[in-house]
Amino acid sequence: MNKVMSNKWMIAFYIMPALLMVAILIFVPLVLSAYYGLMEWNGIGAMDFIGMENYIAAIKDAAFWDSALHSFLLALFSSLSLLIYLAISMILASKIKGADFLRKIYLIPMLLSSVAIAQLWIKVYNPANGMLNRALMWFGWDSPPAWLANQDIVLFAIFVPILWQYAGFYILIYYAALKNIPESLIEAAKIDGATPIQIAYHIKLPLIKGIVKVTVVLAIVGSLKYFDLIYVMTNGGPNGASEVMASYMYKLAFSTNEFGYGSAIGFLLLVITLIVTVIVRKLTEDKENIQY
Repeated sequence: MNKVMSNKWMIAFYIMPALLMVAILIFVPLVLSAYYGLMEWNGIGAMDFIGMENYIAAIKDAAFWDSALHSFLLALFSSLSLLIYLAISMILASKIKGADFLRKIYLIPMLLSSVAIAQLWIKVYNPANGMLNRALMWFGWDSPPAWLANQDIVLFAIFVPILWQYAGFYILIYYAALKNIPESLIEAAKIDGATPIQIAYHIKLPLIKGIVKVTVVLAIVGSLKYFDLIYVMTNGGPNGASEVMASYMYKLAFSTNEFGYGSAIGFLLLVITLIVTVIVRKLTEDKENIQY
């Protein structure tokens, strides 16, 4: 009994530093954010307690809901892009020539910072001499659009570098999962006359569905709190057409000095992300139960 208790105390001793770091870096800021949301505060001067006024104002704020819509659209795009990553991973895992080289190429964006990627794509989208518009004019498009200045297409234009930035991350996850599938199953299916598409859909996909579920949650949650690349490329513009919840929160807190209101937006972002995560996990679990 003493040995068991000693082991428990030893385990607690080893995990205590990690728990303290989690408490200091995650839980304490969350509590403070919720608390500051109850205040009218410019971030420097005295705080005035105003109760739930900031949260009520946020719920009534059309700009906040527009930014939330943009975040959900990015989450939708990101979750759909997983199909592309999965298809590429299956091709790479099928022992094609040059698979190792291509896998390394896809990992290159992961080595770059978001700021560097944003600056790169700003130059690609440059309406005057950007690589994209020059290519379109070469193919006969006389007046290609200003991609980052057009309210109708700016969100889609931003999604392309986001898709490119995280391609290597998801491809690597899927590739590792696919390589863990026993080769005997694939060979048996080939002997039975299964086509590559049938093997992918009926064997490979069911065996990695747990990994797929995790990546769906990661893609959606990451998109809902996405900030840095959008802030550098457009700062939420033009006219809020690419504003997302995180950039709207930052703008309120650090550009207009509405720190209390920005904190309320930040806490609502946390709540919305948690609700969406629970819903996505529940939907995925229900589908798994139906299959079983």
